[in-house]
Amino acid sequence: MTYADLREMPEDGWRYELLEGEIVGSPAPAVRHQKAVAALALFLGEAVKVGAGTLLFAPTDVVLDPDWNALEPDLLFIARDRAAYLETETHIQGAPDLVVEVLSPRSASRDLGAKHTVYARYGVRHYWVVDPEAETVRVHELDGQSYRRPKVVRGDEALRFPLLPTVAIRVADLFRGI
Repeated sequence: MTYADLREMPEDGWRYELLEGEIVGSPAPAVRHQKAVAALALFLGEAVKVGAGTLLFAPTDVVLDPDWNALEPDLLFIARDRAAYLETETHIQGAPDLVVEVLSPRSASRDLGAKHTVYARYGVRHYWVVDPEAETVRVHELDGQSYRRPKVVRGDEALRFPLLPTVAIRVADLFRGI
């Protein structure tokens, strides 16, 4: 399967991705998942306000390789100086600076397994995996073609936006009301 095949998938309420040459689907996310995405978007919106870059939400295709990997992260951020190189009219072509995936029961193994590997292979510098159940954020930073051991941020610890370290939030505050 290719990205062209992915673009032909039906609009049936499922989210489809091309992962390692196979099309995989997920149903619409649960409300708690979407609340976590909204809270993160508000937090990352602070970087947008100061002109640091572009924040996009699913469904936005991130085409890392049109014949093998086209993913749809929950959130992605592209630094201002790279936006012109990555944004096309229909999708993102290449690795965003930050990708955020919020775990759900159906996506957890994929987000922690194959997607983790793919994002690193194609150069996504920062990969956050948000766990609404555990109220944690796993912060992965690229080191070569793999991620360093993740820092797990929780409770009163600050989650800092890597491209603008002055933008931070207590993880407990991030999950308040979710």
